[in-house]
Amino acid sequence: MMCRAPIASLDCMEEFSGTTAQLDFGRSTSLGSNAGIQIRTHATTTPGLRYKNLGKSGLRVSNVGLGTWPIFSPGVSEEQAEAILRLAVDSGINLFDLSEAHSGTRAEIELGKIIQKAGWKRTSFVITTKIYWSTKSEERGLSRKHIIESVQASLQRLQLPYIDVILVHKADSMCPMEEIVRAMNYVISQGWSMYWGTARWSPVEIMEAYTNCRQFNCVTPIVEQSEYHMFCREKAELYLPEMYNKIGVGFMAWGPLSMCLGDAQSGDKLWIPKGSLKSKSQSYSWIEDEVNREDEVRRLYDKARDISNLAEKLGCNTIQLSIAWSLKHEPVQCLLLGATSPEQLHQSLQALQLLPRLSTGVMLEIERILENKPVRPPPISTLALR
Repeated sequence: MMCRAPIASLDCMEEFSGTTAQLDFGRSTSLGSNAGIQIRTHATTTPGLRYKNLGKSGLRVSNVGLGTWPIFSPGVSEEQAEAILRLAVDSGINLFDLSEAHSGTRAEIELGKIIQKAGWKRTSFVITTKIYWSTKSEERGLSRKHIIESVQASLQRLQLPYIDVILVHKADSMCPMEEIVRAMNYVISQGWSMYWGTARWSPVEIMEAYTNCRQFNCVTPIVEQSEYHMFCREKAELYLPEMYNKIGVGFMAWGPLSMCLGDAQSGDKLWIPKGSLKSKSQSYSWIEDEVNREDEVRRLYDKARDISNLAEKLGCNTIQLSIAWSLKHEPVQCLLLGATSPEQLHQSLQALQLLPRLSTGVMLEIERILENKPVRPPPISTLALR
């Protein structure tokens, strides 16, 4: 019997034209850096927006999702939040991510009101929300009681019959993994959720959950949500692709917008990722740590300046380049973006038009600037340790 060759995906065919090894800045045109640009008011899918399966499930989500943590922050009015959500839907985004850890319960309440007011069909959008716990909360741990009560409370706040994906935010070392997976299986069997996943779990914890699910015949997790940007790459590029290939766990990323403005010595404004600088607790010597910190800050500013210059040559801003760079990596099935205004969301979505122009040459130039491509450490032979 003859085997038929697989058909290439049409989603990536448009990118083949830009795979030369040479940098090409001849078509440097603006991607919407003007804040006064006209925003579409009619429902038209944004050029470059694609729909992918989340993990190895049948759930199709847009490759760009909307993170609601900045939308429902105290500085954003209800009218403005509604305008952002309507723009997202009009642009083709079908996934909304909620997190009690960042915006409290307000996000679920406000989103539920907007959905009811807009009259969107339940089949047209995907809701992901988190079961969060911390040592500062009275509701500690991931016990069966806390999981079920949290899901029921979220459903009541959202005014929805079910949640598409429930993410367990941070693992609980004090709770047996069997109890967690059995509780999530119960939530799904009751129809309160369609799928479940994890957020900020280590690969070891994800594999332990999967093993317990197989052992006790429970529904397995389909996605891990984790930070990913130019300065945070190891987990996303080395370990999560392995999780996808082995057990079908997909990757939902956040991070390109988790950057803050830093002031360089020259007075220039540069984008520096939060958390990129070491804290004093990471070194035994305070003086040594201060020296290392100064060197690291200097290196980060140099890299950020070079990335900013490259973005200027490509006709976009640094954040747009960061978004396109993240989406260029195959393991990213959905990238979460946030916004505090419709204009900001529109500017971020323009980064999708940059994807075909990120040729092999441009990607190699970014790698040359960053010099932080993660490499898996070589295996250690047990015989050599004897």
